[in-house]
Amino acid sequence: MLQRTSAKILSLTLLLLAVGNAQAINKVYEYELKNGMKVLIQPDTRAPVVVSQVWYKVGSSSESSGITGVSHVLEHMMFKGTEAYPAGRFSAIIAENGGQENAFTGKDYTAYYQFLGKDRLEIAFKLEADRMRNLTLPKEEFAKEVEVVKEERLMRTEDNPEALTYERFQAVASLNGPYHHPVIGWMEDLNSLDVEDLKGWYDAWYQPNNATLVVVGDVDPDATFALAQTYFGAFKAVDIPALKPRKETRQRGERRVFIHAPAKVPYLIIGYPAPVYRTAEVAWEPFALDVLAGILDGGASSRLSSELVRKDEIASSASAGYSMTGMYQSLFMLDGTPTEAHTVKELEAALEAQVEKLRTTLVSQAELDRIKAQVIASEVYQRDSVRHQANQIGVMETVGIGWKFLDEYAKKIQAITAEQVQEVAKKYLVDAHKTVAELIPEDIDKDHKEKPDA
Repeated sequence: MLQRTSAKILSLTLLLLAVGNAQAINKVYEYELKNGMKVLIQPDTRAPVVVSQVWYKVGSSSESSGITGVSHVLEHMMFKGTEAYPAGRFSAIIAENGGQENAFTGKDYTAYYQFLGKDRLEIAFKLEADRMRNLTLPKEEFAKEVEVVKEERLMRTEDNPEALTYERFQAVASLNGPYHHPVIGWMEDLNSLDVEDLKGWYDAWYQPNNATLVVVGDVDPDATFALAQTYFGAFKAVDIPALKPRKETRQRGERRVFIHAPAKVPYLIIGYPAPVYRTAEVAWEPFALDVLAGILDGGASSRLSSELVRKDEIASSASAGYSMTGMYQSLFMLDGTPTEAHTVKELEAALEAQVEKLRTTLVSQAELDRIKAQVIASEVYQRDSVRHQANQIGVMETVGIGWKFLDEYAKKIQAITAEQVQEVAKKYLVDAHKTVAELIPEDIDKDHKEKPDA
C-alpha cells in the first residue's frame, strides 16, 4: 500500500514538473500591430518546422436564424481565390513548398493554418494576408461550394443517426442561446444562402482587429513579428459588429426529444447546463467539473467503462464530456448505447445512478489522484505537437480566456478537492435542468434513401 501511494505521489510530482518545464521552455511572446491584430509567437526548436494560424473571432455562435452556416461556407470560399491568387493557387503553392494547409470553423471561431518548413513561413504570411482583405467571392464558385457543404451535411449529419441526435439534442438544450444551431447550418438556411450573405459576413468580421496570428515552431520571435508587420501591418482597423448579450434563458424543467431515424442501435444523450471558465461565478467550479468528467470517463479504469460497460454490461459504450473553454454556457454531457440485452431506459437509469453516487458519496483520494494524474498527463503529451500548442493558444485567445490560462490549468486541477467535486455534482447535475435525447431506430430500407430535411 505504501509503495503504491508513494509511486502515485512521485508520478504526480513528475507530471507537474513536466508541465512546468514545458511552460518554461515554450514561452509565448505577445505583440500587437497598430491596427489591433494580435500576434502570439511560441518558439519550439525541436524540429525545423512551423505552424502559422490566423484565428477570426467569429463562428456559428455569431450567426442568427436565416443565415446559419454562413461562417462555415465562407471558410470554404476562402480557398476560392483572390485576384492575385485565383481558385486553387493558394493550396497549390503551399503543396509546392512541401507544406500542408486547412481550416476549421467552430462555434466561437474560424481558423486557417499552414504547416511548413521554418524557412517557408513568409509564404504563409503572404498568402494569408492577401485573402484577409482581397477575397473575390465569385458567384459561380459559391454556387458550387454551397452544394459541397450541403453534401457534407448529408454525409456527416443527415446520414449519421448519432450526429443527427446530437444536433437535435443541442437545439433543444439551448432554446435561445448562441449554441442552438449547428456549425454547418440548417439545410433550410443553406438552401437560401447567397453570395451577398458571405460578402457581408466577410466585410464585417474578417478584419485585422478581429484576428489573432499564432505562430509556433522553430522561429525567432522578433523576426517573425517584423514579418507579420510587413504583410498584415498596412491593413486598417474597422469597427467590428457588437453582439447583444447571449445569455441562455433559465431552464424550468426537464426537456426530452425523440429522434426517429434509420439506425441499427438506439442512442442516448443526457445534458446538464454548466458554466464555462468565462461565465463561472465561482472560479474553481469549471475545474471541478473537468475532474468530474474524468472520474466518469477518464480511461479504462473510469466509472462508466469499468461499471456500466465491463461489470454490469448495460452499455456497449458510455462516455462523459465537458469543456470549459467556450464563450458561453456549456453542457455537462453523458451518452451511451445499451447492449442488446438492455434497453435505453435501463441505460438511462444506470447513468443516473452514477450521477447520484457522485452527489451523495465523496470520491476517494486515490481515485481523485489518479484522475488528476491523467488530466495533467494528457496536457503534457499533447504539448509534444506544435499544432496542438498553436490550437490551444488560438482557442484560448479567441474565446477571451487568454493564452496565459494554459500556464494555470494544471495547478487549478491539482487544487480540486473531493468536496468540490461533490459540490458541483449537486449544484449542476440536477434532474430538473437536464435535457434528454433518445434515438429510436427505424428499419434501414436498403432500396430507399430517406429524404433529408429540406
